[in-house]
Amino acid sequence: MAYRPLADEIRPQTLDEVVGQRHILGEDGVLRRIIESGQVPNMVFYGPSGTGKTTVANIIARRTDRTLHRLNATTATISDIREVIADVDTLLAPNGVLLYLDEIQYFNKKQQQSLLEFMENGKITLIASTTENPYFCVFNAVLSRATVFEFRPVEPEEVKPALRRAVSLLEQRRGLRAELEEGVLDELASACGGDVRKGISGVELLFAAARPANGTVRLTREDTHLLAQKSAMRYDRDGDGHYDILSALQKSIRGSDPDAGLHYLARLLEAGDLVSACRRLMVIACEDVGLAYPQAIPIVRACIEAANMLGLPEARIPLGDAVILMATAPKSNSGIRGIDAALSDVRRGNFGPIPAYLMDAHYAGAQKLGRGLTYRFPHDYPNHYVPQQYLPDRLADARYYEYGDNKTEQAARLYWERIKGSAEGGNREET
Repeated sequence: MAYRPLADEIRPQTLDEVVGQRHILGEDGVLRRIIESGQVPNMVFYGPSGTGKTTVANIIARRTDRTLHRLNATTATISDIREVIADVDTLLAPNGVLLYLDEIQYFNKKQQQSLLEFMENGKITLIASTTENPYFCVFNAVLSRATVFEFRPVEPEEVKPALRRAVSLLEQRRGLRAELEEGVLDELASACGGDVRKGISGVELLFAAARPANGTVRLTREDTHLLAQKSAMRYDRDGDGHYDILSALQKSIRGSDPDAGLHYLARLLEAGDLVSACRRLMVIACEDVGLAYPQAIPIVRACIEAANMLGLPEARIPLGDAVILMATAPKSNSGIRGIDAALSDVRRGNFGPIPAYLMDAHYAGAQKLGRGLTYRFPHDYPNHYVPQQYLPDRLADARYYEYGDNKTEQAARLYWERIKGSAEGGNREET
């Protein structure tokens, strides 16, 4: 008899048996109400693997009495789609066809466009699934004809009922009684990272590793820990998880939460992504701490250099220092706001000729062109400052930088107000 994965054998047959996804499949969930109505639209299921996307598609096909065709975009071709469409209006599909297209992100634009005609005329109902953000990987023409539903990682407490069913089925299948050490299901449910299929496979592996004795198999915490190492990590350097962790790291440090910052740094380092961690920490030093504590920039750079010299696992030490330093430092984004405001003007074409006295005058003939003739050298004046216009004429009154409300920038503001006020007062007296 051919091997059948346990996860497939205990796949839920009704919506009530599906674990997790209460936000869309709960008692009043919008997807549940749509399925119960029988009027199922084209849909895109978006979320990590093992969260119920295929299971729900199977349930929809049964409830609507439609012929289910399953294709995987990693191997399917346009010819495969045409074969599915050939079943429409035949005895093979009297109530219509439901096409479940897994991993739609692997279809190119032409392949995705081949679905459009049949999505519009209603001859097939498409349920596409993807582990990548559909707004990045599914073409707009397909998205405009479909409704996106997000499937979330299943919480550990919701995973445990599925694990118990798996244990019970394996006991029946092997004619053995399972003895579970305390905490085995808790660790499996946590370690699977919200992937129910992975958790069920873990149960199957524990049974395979256990040696039966007197009609009993003992499932131990030690075996569970060994099988579950790093299995909870969802990380793809080109996928959503990568950017979500980096985003959470920056927002945690920006929000002055050192504990959350360390958590997200740990997730990056556990995945071995030292490069992304270092790059993002340098960005945070400049963007979010910035001029409120400008010493953070060279300090974080030194931490990054130390981390790259040490390599993992020791790199965690200087990078952890950098996270704590920045999370507990005063914050200012006046620098990035200033440069972004200036870039906005430049990109809109809002600039003008550079004043002639600011142009390069270090060449023969510069004076004949009027270059640098009236430039005043600030170091020749008191406090190394003299009033003169530096922006182009059309932007003479532009203000890009606003002093932040932190101690460092306010001290700079007071200093320059005094210096510039004194210099401008002296100019008025001379006139």
